[in-house]
Amino acid sequence: QLQLVESGGGLVQPGGSLRLSCAASGSRLDFYDIGWFRQAPGTEREGISCIGSKRGRTMYADSVKGRFTISRDNAKNMVYLQMNSLKPEDTAVYYCAAVPHQVICAPDQYEYWGQGTQVTVSS
Repeated sequence: QLQLVESGGGLVQPGGSLRLSCAASGSRLDFYDIGWFRQAPGTEREGISCIGSKRGRTMYADSVKGRFTISRDNAKNMVYLQMNSLKPEDTAVYYCAAVPHQVICAPDQYEYWGQGTQVTVSS
């Protein structure tokens, strides 16, 4: 059974950076599509960035394009989300998720979820 654990969240000032990590155990990530999702209070969970298992194709939501970068290290069973130029509207709980086949970057397509890590962007 695949298990995911996020880390790296915290409080950062606007314009700052954070790098989120997602550590996988119980299965190798090589054959999984991986996504980063976020949910702010009172909003639906949204897909912000996903990376494919085969050719490593990436997808970014318009709201984070040019600021966030997703990457994966299959040898370490890790996925990362580098977040730069953070804005207050990026404040949310961030989740990584995985699914063992190719899907679109939407929360209802993913099967395995981490517990989430809080990111707060505030001065």
